[in-house]
Amino acid sequence: MKKFLPIIIAASFLFGCQHKESKLINNEILSESEHLVMSANWFQKSAEMRACFYQTYNLAELKLKEHKENYKEEKPTAVILDIDETILDNSPYEKYLIDNGELYSGSTWKQWSDKASAKALPGALEFTIMAKELGVEVIYISNRKVNELKSTVNNLLNIGFPNADTNFIYLRELDKSSDKTERRAKIMEQYEVLLFIGDNLTDFSQTFAERNSNLGFDLVDDYKNEFGNKFIILPNPMYGEWEGAIYGNDYSLLPKKKRAKRKEILD
Repeated sequence: MKKFLPIIIAASFLFGCQHKESKLINNEILSESEHLVMSANWFQKSAEMRACFYQTYNLAELKLKEHKENYKEEKPTAVILDIDETILDNSPYEKYLIDNGELYSGSTWKQWSDKASAKALPGALEFTIMAKELGVEVIYISNRKVNELKSTVNNLLNIGFPNADTNFIYLRELDKSSDKTERRAKIMEQYEVLLFIGDNLTDFSQTFAERNSNLGFDLVDDYKNEFGNKFIILPNPMYGEWEGAIYGNDYSLLPKKKRAKRKEILD
């Protein structure tokens, strides 16, 4: 029996190592944030992403100038922009989530936004400066919460965005929903809004929040003539209400169920 003992120990050690390695690989694959890797890769590291943003802001400049030239009323004009993934790049926060196997939370997000270190997205700074010089007021509506106002102002100021002050930044009240309708209406009392720019459909109208099993495709079809005209949308594969629609707007689903739904919905 003694002569077989080293072999048994060696086999046990080898099996144990293989089992541990398999478990580690399995844990990485099943990380709650693993699905963010490719979308964050695309957002940070693809030349196509930069091309999309430059193309979109070039179109926005053409449409803004066209609408400004055709506008003959006395009411001052404005453009309304979202902030996150519209003018500011928060993909480093996605990197944090991936590295730590976490999903979005209000506390970790605020830790990121408090740094005021997000960079400008391609074309965004140039567009907003052009709009201001054209005599169009630049106004920001974001679902960042009001307790992030100071860091948001600082972030925009550090980059050089126009109107980076509290008079032109409308954030979400702590006790209110993400619906931007009330804030848009307040701005539209004072300004004629020539363009709305964002990465999520509800940056244009709360109508788009009513996504059914059709995932909102029918709503987009109804408004198809507004896209590229008054509604300017930017790509964001990392997060958004499109993801919630896949889960039936139930983010409380267990990670395993979310993974299944992301696969099941594909044609």
